[in-house]
Amino acid sequence: MIRKQLCILLFLLAAIALARADAVYLLEEPYGRMGAFDPTGHSAVYLTRVCASSPTRLRRCQKDEAGVVISRYHRIAGRDWLAMPLVGYLYAVDGVGDIPELADVQSVWQLRDSYRRKHFLALVPNDAEGNSPPGDWTQLVGSVYDRKIYGFQIETTAKQDDVFIRRYNARKNKTQYSLFFANCADFARNVMNFYAPHSVHRNYFADAGVTSPKQVAKSLAHYAQRHQGLELSSFEISQVPGSIPRSRRVDDVAEGLLKSKKYSVPLTILSPPVTGGLALLYLAEGRFNPAKGAGVFDINSATHPEGEASEQSGIYGAHNFSRPTRSP
Repeated sequence: MIRKQLCILLFLLAAIALARADAVYLLEEPYGRMGAFDPTGHSAVYLTRVCASSPTRLRRCQKDEAGVVISRYHRIAGRDWLAMPLVGYLYAVDGVGDIPELADVQSVWQLRDSYRRKHFLALVPNDAEGNSPPGDWTQLVGSVYDRKIYGFQIETTAKQDDVFIRRYNARKNKTQYSLFFANCADFARNVMNFYAPHSVHRNYFADAGVTSPKQVAKSLAHYAQRHQGLELSSFEISQVPGSIPRSRRVDDVAEGLLKSKKYSVPLTILSPPVTGGLALLYLAEGRFNPAKGAGVFDINSATHPEGEASEQSGIYGAHNFSRPTRSP
């Protein structure tokens, strides 16, 4: 049953990529020890009409290709951004028939290492003994084994995709990661602003000027409320069932400080006024629930000719942000 649902999901993604072009912001929940320390999660962008001849070289998609996920990473081969095919990024396999219904740490490691050896061994080579190297390269593949992902989609044009491909292929792809000034959310912010200018901005209050992954989604939602021509719809990709611990709720900076006792208690003791100020900022600027109204793919939207998708559901299903909404 689970595999059938995944196959339907990926089939619809491929169908959408052939029918029209979209840029989809991916808001990914935090997980593991790092997720407990930093609850802001990860950002990436899925482009349905853009594919890649290698993780560092973009091109237009051919028939039956479902696009790539592109993101900024910290310590992977000295590169600033890397692009992975959608199915590989989500499940570390080449085809939907190979997606496991259950996941555990050992099987996921084997899937990731097999995918690395087959597709980007030159980028992340074996160690001196021929074994898999340690490092952050595991973030490139099998993302939904570790966490839940929320998607926020806008329609793009073929001309925009062509310009994007030329621009990113021409720029120097050398690492420039900075937690405060050039993180994964900053990269996603720039990509989404390329397709929808001025749609995403930093929050200098709730996030102290740091671009958080949640802020990118919130900006897109607010921008869509003010610009009726931008139809933003949302969906959710669930974490694969299994023994791997479930991911955590994604927070922005102020929200994470307030909701985590290891931060809020000492902060309240040391400076109650600062804590009160953070609470006011969160109430005024920080509230946003990415799961509210997030749906699954609407098969009618996926199978209709371009331009005939349901105005009610949007390309990805249940929720359309073009009308004002309030998060709980």
